Amino acid sequence: MGCNKTEPQEREKVIIITSDEILQFQHKLLTWYGSSARILPWRDNPSPYRVWISEIMLQQTRVEAVKPYFERFLEEVPTIRDLAVLPEDRLMKLWEGMGYYSRARNLKKAACILMEQYHGELPSDRKELQALPGIGPYTSGAIASIAFGAGEPAVDGNVLRVMARISGNRGDLKDKSVRKELETLAAELLSRKKSGDFNQALMELGAVVCLPNGKPKCGECPVQSFCEAYKQDAADQIPLKAGKAERRMENRTVFVICFEERIALRKRPEQGLLSGLWEFPNAYGHLSSAECREVLAEWGICPGSIVPLPDAKHIFSHLEWHMKGYSVRAKAVQEECGLVWAEKEEIRNHYSIPSAFQAYLRTLENP
Repeated sequence: MGCNKTEPQEREKVIIITSDEILQFQHKLLTWYGSSARILPWRDNPSPYRVWISEIMLQQTRVEAVKPYFERFLEEVPTIRDLAVLPEDRLMKLWEGMGYYSRARNLKKAACILMEQYHGELPSDRKELQALPGIGPYTSGAIASIAFGAGEPAVDGNVLRVMARISGNRGDLKDKSVRKELETLAAELLSRKKSGDFNQALMELGAVVCLPNGKPKCGECPVQSFCEAYKQDAADQIPLKAGKAERRMENRTVFVICFEERIALRKRPEQGLLSGLWEFPNAYGHLSSAECREVLAEWGICPGSIVPLPDAKHIFSHLEWHMKGYSVRAKAVQEECGLVWAEKEEIRNHYSIPSAFQAYLRTLENP
């Protein structure tokens, strides 16, 4: 499995590979996967529903972080019918801490469509799957192949990286033409008879061996002999590492306000960042104690004590929050202050607080 040599400044092209090479590649990869695959809860009984839930959870979230969420979610929401009727507040609470909450909302939207149009079952056809909210080209291929055995590739970021190294492709993965070449190669290599295992094997290879950031474990790779990047001693240079966009910094002041043993919460707008989730009241900027009193008065709160809390930081994909915190004991509160007052137990069990505020949520555990 080789590549044509070109001038250094040009991107190397994938050449047509022989059927014998493809069979050898498939055999080595599947044999390795059969003996080395991690034990993951969604791989046990890969029903369409379980595969779907796991694939959505795994978007933008590490495998180890997903494991407990998956098991809790399936225990409380075992079927598509249960998901379709699950109240949104409860759905958000089950998702609390995983981030990218639009994934959960799309799950529920898709479940409602499945109940209305598919008798509560996921379709096996990739195009029909991809028409559902939250299911794109990769996820539709994963569900179709893993749950239904369809001969469809499933190309995620791990697979793109593996294909780039296998083919020696030095292009930018953000380039559509480069992605298309790599997707075509993945489709050519696919084992149609064992598509689900093959797709998972490629993803597994990218997750535990063909690692990102120039740190592949080439000595452990079952398909090393096919890898152009390894032959060229260029695995740490492929794929091209495009510069990341600089994150915007934003200062905020967060208030943990207690009044009559209840804590103030407010709901975020239904559009935008962390839409529809609950948060501790907060304001732009890093405020002094005097400025805090002014803001609290505007909210209809008469503060007694205002005690500083530890600073905290939360990183979104495009934004960083740098937060100062204050614990506030309120002496009086106007009825129309626009806040919800909840007991600590209610916050633990009912209100979904995003991980951006976890540092301040933990302060409620202190006596």
